[in-house]
Amino acid sequence: MSLRNRTFLSGYRVMWMFVMFDLPVTTKSERRAAAKFRLWLLDQGWEMSQFSVYLRWCASKEQAERWLREISRNLPGTGKVHVLMVTDRQFEQMTVFRGRSRAGKRPKPEQLTLF
Repeated sequence: MSLRNRTFLSGYRVMWMFVMFDLPVTTKSERRAAAKFRLWLLDQGWEMSQFSVYLRWCASKEQAERWLREISRNLPGTGKVHVLMVTDRQFEQMTVFRGRSRAGKRPKPEQLTLF
């Protein structure tokens, strides 16, 4: 098998997606729509980083683009939603603070190996 046909988990091909949103919660229906969107993200395996910021690891840009289409199908009717895609190399440059101290490095997701 040539190198071109092999799939590698390169830090420049693997993507992280961030979904950041500011949804109105003035009326009962707006609160319901915002909660439905948050719960949909969690049900789909997204991890809550902050209350309005969710993230997900994707094995490729193509997978990230598929998630982008899924997000666009499940958007609430109002509010603002931003989706940011960064490479794994860019993601590992992120500095996280908890209180006034730096948080430790985030563990990488386990890679499944099939024999």
